[in-house]
Amino acid sequence: MEQTTRWGILSTGKIARTFAADLAHVPGAALVAVGSRSEAAAQAFVDDLAAGGELAAGAAPPRAHGSYAALVADPDVDVVYVASPHALHLEHARLAFEAGKHVLCEKPLALSLAQAEELVALAGRHDRFLMEAMWTACHPVVRAVVDGLHAGRFGAPRQLHADLGWKVELPPTDRMFSRELGGGSTLDMGVYVLTVAHLLLGEVRDLRATATLTDQGVDLDVAIAGRYASTDGRGAVAALTASMSAPTSRSAALATSTGRLELPAPFHHPAYAVWTPLDGEPERVEGSGPLLGRGYGNEAAEVGRCLAEGLRESPLVPHAQTLEIARQMDEVLAQVGVTYP
Repeated sequence: MEQTTRWGILSTGKIARTFAADLAHVPGAALVAVGSRSEAAAQAFVDDLAAGGELAAGAAPPRAHGSYAALVADPDVDVVYVASPHALHLEHARLAFEAGKHVLCEKPLALSLAQAEELVALAGRHDRFLMEAMWTACHPVVRAVVDGLHAGRFGAPRQLHADLGWKVELPPTDRMFSRELGGGSTLDMGVYVLTVAHLLLGEVRDLRATATLTDQGVDLDVAIAGRYASTDGRGAVAALTASMSAPTSRSAALATSTGRLELPAPFHHPAYAVWTPLDGEPERVEGSGPLLGRGYGNEAAEVGRCLAEGLRESPLVPHAQTLEIARQMDEVLAQVGVTYP
């Protein structure tokens, strides 16, 4: 029989709503509880899901808890999805681990490499599963591109351009602009371009970054030049950009020794990819499996698969990968002069 993974959602912001809606598309997944800072907020979240038809057909509505402590204490919850602001991830994941729950934690896993290492250590100490919610690494189209590249289908990578940005039209007090809550383009958008470079190009050898900063001291626009090992050891380079000030292309393109791969916007969850071999016609690259909802469902399905197999980390989003990207973000932020309290 298929094992059911019973989910609890910690925090009720926009990304939590999208994740909850995608859970309805995941076989063997059940949303059983939601936690917010007040019972009214948690109940409003549940009511909105029901009104929008975003709960699984025939499923009972999730329980609404008026505190995060009550959520993690719920005996019916197997795994907690931590959807709070970056600066609170360590505190909230620790709360879940201490209650004996597994954790899927929104990206970035934490504000710094040191905090991310502490989270991984906590998971090990409590013998619980931990995965960063890097849905891009679980996306069927991205998986097809990465697997094909590693199998030699697309040649050896040489040059990557990846960009992610949009105009963030929010008040200066919003968490996106807050140093206290881990605001800035590197942690929100840059984590994606650095991750796709890691997936496609392998080990990083050198990163050089520059950025424009807001009056609050967070990075508004960042550009990163990277040098990587490449799959054949000859090396590759990357030009990576992230923005909170403008609607950028949000696409990615990889030139290889035998052609060109393109991930159209939005590259971090593309509908398809295009492979154009040298002197050949463009070929559409489809996903390696079904897309579950918008794609957040695929990371939830990966968590369920790992738990069913008794794993404590995912081979698609291993701890080593998460820690390496955290280290790279530390390096970028140090170079551009962003510090968090």
